[in-house]
Parts: sequence; C-alpha cells; structure tokens
Amino acid sequence: MEKVGLLKRFEKSHITFFVIAVVLFWIKTYAAYQIEFKLGIDNNLQKFLLAINPISSGLFFIGLGLLSKKHTKKIMIIINFVLSFLLYANIVYYRFFNDFITVPVIMQAKTNAGQLGDSANSLMSPLDIFYFTDTLILIVLALTIFKKASAKNRKSYKIVLLFAVTVFLFNLGLAEKDRPQLLTRSFDRNYLVKYLGAYNFTILDVIQNIKTSSQRALASSSDITTVENYRKAHYTAPNPAYFGKAKGMNVIYVSLESFQNFMIDYKMPNGQEVTPFLNSLAHDGNTFYFDNFYHQTGQGKTSDAEFLMENSLYPLNQGAVFINKAQNTYQATPAILGQKGYTSAVFHGNYKTFWNRNVMYRALGYDQFFDAEYYNMSPENIKNYGMKDKPYFQESMSMLEGLKQPFYTKFITLSNHFPFEMDKQDTNFPAGDFGDSVVNNYFQSAHYMDEALKQFFDALKADGLYDKTVIVLYGDHYGLSENHNKAMAKVLGVPKITPTINAKLQEVPLYIHVPGVKGGVQHQFGGEVDVRPTLLHLLGVDTKDYIEFGSDLLSKDHRNWALFRNGDYVSPQVTEVSGKFYNPDTGELLPNQSAYKSINDKISTELQMSDAVVNKDLLRFYTPKGFKPIDPNEYQYLGPKGNTKQPKVQTTGAQ
Repeated sequence: MEKVGLLKRFEKSHITFFVIAVVLFWIKTYAAYQIEFKLGIDNNLQKFLLAINPISSGLFFIGLGLLSKKHTKKIMIIINFVLSFLLYANIVYYRFFNDFITVPVIMQAKTNAGQLGDSANSLMSPLDIFYFTDTLILIVLALTIFKKASAKNRKSYKIVLLFAVTVFLFNLGLAEKDRPQLLTRSFDRNYLVKYLGAYNFTILDVIQNIKTSSQRALASSSDITTVENYRKAHYTAPNPAYFGKAKGMNVIYVSLESFQNFMIDYKMPNGQEVTPFLNSLAHDGNTFYFDNFYHQTGQGKTSDAEFLMENSLYPLNQGAVFINKAQNTYQATPAILGQKGYTSAVFHGNYKTFWNRNVMYRALGYDQFFDAEYYNMSPENIKNYGMKDKPYFQESMSMLEGLKQPFYTKFITLSNHFPFEMDKQDTNFPAGDFGDSVVNNYFQSAHYMDEALKQFFDALKADGLYDKTVIVLYGDHYGLSENHNKAMAKVLGVPKITPTINAKLQEVPLYIHVPGVKGGVQHQFGGEVDVRPTLLHLLGVDTKDYIEFGSDLLSKDHRNWALFRNGDYVSPQVTEVSGKFYNPDTGELLPNQSAYKSINDKISTELQMSDAVVNKDLLRFYTPKGFKPIDPNEYQYLGPKGNTKQPKVQTTGAQ
C-alpha cells in the first residue's frame, strides 16, 4: 500500500510534469532539426550531437519552473511557449534565408518596421501548429491530471541544473573534437546549431554581441597596424591597359534585386529568353560581363551588397552594418569621388529609413538621397517593397538629369523580390512550371526587371548620358534559397543540387560598361568586394593607400577566388563548402582533404581582418593619403518641400 501511495505521488508531482515537458520539447525540437533545417550531418557523431543538444536547453530553461512553489506548472508552460516561439521564428526565417535569427536581425526588424507581410505568410503552413503542440498538451495536463501536483522542488532544481550543465559540457567536448575551434573560428551559423543546438546558439549569439559591442571601446590606433600590413601585402596593382580609361566619366550603379546568374541566356520551354536585354549586354563585346562573379552578403542582404560594393569591406557575420555600425567611420566611394569633384546620389523607391539608409548614407558621404518621397507612390506604381521598376526608372530620369556632372549614382531596383508575384497587368510573360510557385514566379519578375533595364538604357541614350557614363549592373544576392532546390534541379536539368552546384547558384551577374572601351565575357573569379578597386582604377584613382579587401578584377595579378561570408570559398580549382573541398567541375570530393585546410585558413584570415576593421571601427585611426575625413552631419536628406504624405509601403528585413 505504501509503495502504491508513493507511486501515485510521483505520478502527480511537478518532477513528473517537468520530465514530460522536457521529453515533448526534445521530440519537437529534434523533429524540427530533421524536417526544417539543412545542417549537413556527415557522420554518426554529428547525428548523436544533433539528438542530444536540445536536452541541456530543455533541462535548464524548463527546469527554472522548479524554483517556484506556487506557479511551477505555469512557469514551465510559459517557458515552453517562449522556446517554441523562438524555434518557430527560426524555422520561418530559415525557410527563406537558410540562416538563423540573431540579435542584430531582431534589431533590423525593429528598424525596418518588422512587417513580414506577404513574405512571411508565404513561408507559413497550417501544419506548423505541430511546433506548439507540446505547449497545448502541457496546458491540458496542468488543468487535469496534474492539477493538484505536489510542489517540493527547490532541491530538485539543483540536481536538474547540475545535469543540464553536465550534458552541455559533454556536448561541447564532443563538438570540439569533431570541429576544433568551433566557438572561435566558425563563421557559419549552421555549424553552431548543428553542434550546439538552436537554443544554445541563441545564448552564444547574445554573448558574442555583448563582446562585439565592447570591441570598439577597447580598440586603439595600434590595432590598425596589423590590418594595414595585411592590406599592403595583398594589394593588387591596376592593369595599365585600363587604368584611367574612364577618368572624369559619370558612374551609375544598378542593384539587380535577387537576380542570380543562371538566368543569363536561360530559355523557357518555348524558346523564349527570360532576360533578352541582359543577354545582349553579355555578348555585345562592348561591356565587361563577369560570368564567375559571386555575391558575398550575410544577413543584411541588399544593404550588405551596397556595403561591399562601396567600401570593399566584408559585411558582418551577424546582422547588418547598415543597422549596427552606421556610426562608424568609413572611406567609401561616394566620399572619395566627392573630393574629386563628383556629385553623388542614391535613387530608391522606398522610404529613407528602410535599412537605416538615411543614417548610413551620410556616413558613406552621399550628397543626395532620392527616396519614395520624390516619387509617385500611387497604388498602381507600388508592390510590396516599394516602387515597381518601370515607373521607378521613368521618374528617376528627370532627377538624374538635374545632377551636376560628373556624378556617382546608385539605383536600387525592387520588383524582382521574394515571393516574386507580379500584378497581371505588368507582364504577359509565362510563369515557370517546376512544381514550386516561388520558382515559377521568379521567371516573370526577372523578365519584368529586364524590360525595365532596357527602358532605362534607352532613356540614357536618348538624353546623351550613355556615352559618357560608366554603368555597373550587379546582382545583389540570391533570390532562390536552398529550400527550393527540388524545383531548381528541374530548372537546371540536373538530378539534384549538389554542394558545388549550390555554390555555383550563388553567382550573380556583374556588368561594367565603359564608353569607348572594348569589353567581352570575363571568366576570372571574383565577388562584390572586388568591384570598388576595379571601378576606382578605371576612373584613375589608385587604391593602394585605402584599407580595403578587394582585388581589381581587371588586374593581371587578380587573385581569382571569391570568399563567402560564412568562410566557404570558390576558385577554378577548388570549391570549399562546410569544411569539405570539392572539384568544381565534377562535384566530387578532392583527395587529401587536409592539404586544403591551410588554404582555407589563409583565405578566412581576410574575414577576420575585415571584421576587426568594422567591429572595432578602426578606420577612425587611419586616413589615406589625399583623403579628408568626412563629417556625416554635413549631409542631410530633407526630402522635397511640402511632401508630407507617405502611402503605406511594406518594409521588411527580407530585402
């Protein structure tokens, strides 16, 4: 009888409720790992770590409820819901970005109004209620079976805490064995989640952000010396055949939203070209077209691409420079050319606060910022993220023509944006038929952007600007993430998307048209960080005294590789993905893998150097020869007089 009484008390105790909560939490989290995240599990040890890493988080956080005498079950349920919400937020974010939410991303959402709108809705499913089922089960149990559970818990929590710490240290030890220097040299968040779990990653992220925030305060002028020496050792001298060929010319950058290079020369089943205008530029012989050019963006997406192109520095590993480091000192292209007589301006069909551009552009030295307040933002002209490309370019021309020459300008397109849906009246181009609505829509929105670009080029030719302007077109980042690989395999006509094919899909187009200079298809490898030195050398500005990490794409000494923000890289001989080295032509693993790790470490040093510059704000301690530091307060973007109306436009960090 006494044993039966003890058993009944145990069955209805808070410890039993706690155990059930942890088990349900573990099942839900492990299922999410398997269903939602592509973490690259390679061996049995990694499978084991993936299975155990939710346990320490569940024990520690849900166990906090054991500290309470009166509200144990309630606290456990609330904690379970918060953890479930964090997991689900990561799931939705990962479905598009193939990445995990960080503290800076949360700050971006705050700055960009935090409205995911159509993008978020398209990433959700009614079946997602599964990720909150354990919370619902716990609520039912708390109101029924465990309604009168016993509450002697404080000593129990000490045991639970000790067990949680033990499991975590065991987990970390095995992870370090499989991936040495996991916490110090991992640029890829997939690694951290794979080895430590989504919840432990969030704790690590908070700690890293606190550490990063303190780096600037502790930095000194001596920190720039190491970076300066690295820069001098890796400087790429300009090609005499091209140096200064565009001196005194205007410059127009056009950011091609979410545009990937596989679309160039791609034809629909009926033989219709998706981007006939961009195809013609690639083959006209008068434009440099780089067919092995890669985006290098992180969580800042479009804003990261802008940062790379104008500073030749890499973006942050977490969050966006435009949000988190807008108060830094920069020596950007608009400021450099502004001191050589150029007028600079940005044209953008969204409002100036989006991505904190009204603050960041001042730090970069832009004279003018033509945002949505300058455009006719009527309903027929906008969709989701701002102004449609065709009316945007059309209305921009009068503002462009009013600028004092020579000018340095940037145009940011918006129409080719996830989920790529088009208004019916804007296109009659056929959608794809690949079993994925997002991929299918991509062909229509890309075609629309191509038509808008042709319209823009025709306008430049009509008013005489085309023949005295360097035009740079670049894809800012990928548009179709790995979550669409099944459809993308059909698009590319391959059995499946392998690691090397996926790396190849990070290619974006780069066009540089220089009036009077013969171009042609260029096969050298490079990335967005390489564009600034290439352009400045064409304009006759030597970059040897600037702190930058790009390599002139037209130089005879160009390094011929591209480094991704997560530490992977591509070159003609090697493609590195998640610590593995592949033959880029065959897609097969290269023999003697260890022989390439030293190359990987050497290339990754560049990320560390760039991160030091950005995180510590080291450019405040360094002034290039002939450059005068700018004062951001001298730049103000007040908008057109009397324009106070701002129609509602969806703004989101998804751009």
